[in-house]
Amino acid sequence: MDMFAILAENKIREAMLKGDFEDLPGQGEPLKIDDLSRVPEELRASYILLKNAGVLPEEMQLQKEIVNLQNLLNSCYEDNTDDSEINSLRKKLNEKMLRYDMIMEKRKTRSNNTMSLYQNKISRKLGWYR
Repeated sequence: MDMFAILAENKIREAMLKGDFEDLPGQGEPLKIDDLSRVPEELRASYILLKNAGVLPEEMQLQKEIVNLQNLLNSCYEDNTDDSEINSLRKKLNEKMLRYDMIMEKRKTRSNNTMSLYQNKISRKLGWYR
């Protein structure tokens, strides 16, 4: 063991003896392991960092806002709200949906470009490249 590992172990033992690790949130509960299999490997660290900071990725924030606007519109119809407010909400909803669609299309295009790049590399290595 190197010197830093020994120091770290000693500090952890001291903290345990003092009771610093008691009454921590989630103590005695199983760890919640996030499934990041659908997140590209190079983005996983940033997703975890943003999640721990309480920040949502833009597409998830947009989905949340879209649901809220849809619920608001539904309640407007039930409450007989005037048409100008309904039209304003519809406009906001359409803008959010359009922005969401653009983000997802961009991601899809990027994913396809990455995939074709890998397919070309594999084809070259296997001698299939034309």
